[in-house]
Amino acid sequence: MKDKIKALAKKRNAVILAHNYQPPEIQDIADLCGDSLELSIKASKTTADIIVFCGVHFMAETAFILSPDKTVLLPAPDAGCPMADMVDPVALRKKKKALGGIPVVTYVNSSAAVKAESDICCTSANVIKVVDSIHAPEILMTPDRNLALYAASRTSKIIHLWEGFCPFHNTLTAGDVIKAKTAHPNALFMAHPECPPEVLALADEIQSTSGMIRFAGESAQTEFILGTENGLLYPISKAHPKKKFHPASEKMVCPDMKKITLENLFDCLETLSGRITVAEDIRKKALGAVQRMVEL
Repeated sequence: MKDKIKALAKKRNAVILAHNYQPPEIQDIADLCGDSLELSIKASKTTADIIVFCGVHFMAETAFILSPDKTVLLPAPDAGCPMADMVDPVALRKKKKALGGIPVVTYVNSSAAVKAESDICCTSANVIKVVDSIHAPEILMTPDRNLALYAASRTSKIIHLWEGFCPFHNTLTAGDVIKAKTAHPNALFMAHPECPPEVLALADEIQSTSGMIRFAGESAQTEFILGTENGLLYPISKAHPKKKFHPASEKMVCPDMKKITLENLFDCLETLSGRITVAEDIRKKALGAVQRMVEL
């Protein structure tokens, strides 16, 4: 099946992208692995005609926002993001009006329609830089309240929260972390900023997924506990085989990130199914929010 996929991708002039949380066999067959925005930017610079995004819906939308001239496919069209679904453009417009039109910073884990209503986007890696770049004293951050609380703890801005969250990162508790630290007393704890504040307070390092992989390589530490979706255990262990990595909790598994299989990836390439597009008026507005972040 892997040989068939590679041959078909070459025939179609397709580039296969896989997020760090995807199943191991999907990461192994991908041309590029990494964080969602990082992948979309890299894909936009390729000569591929087709982008096959092994991730979730908002990621494929972002790829189309940056590469409208390419065909963007999502092998499992029902792979969504519960946090991205916690904000919609109508509710966001209403909130902006209630707050007097203050600038809106939106996490890339959001729909194209929500990005289009935003002033600038951010990632978990650059959120502090993005927030500090805004001249206004008050901002609204969507959709992740935990990311907003993390940013608020590291900036002088007044940040209004949107009550969204990642259902998996948000379930990690201080108790879970203490239990993991007790089991692995020599391990350094790395947490994703989508985790609750009480978890981040226990972190030795706060990083995005790609940031965790990079930090683990740069650190003299040889053992780590990962406070993020457990799919990261595969690429980080592959990148640093001489180091040990442990999940902060076995419950940190996103079912949407596991919906793509070798079979539906092959079918998607063969039939060109699962096509993702964004209406041009929304795409242009969303592109502005993404580009303002990239320019930073």
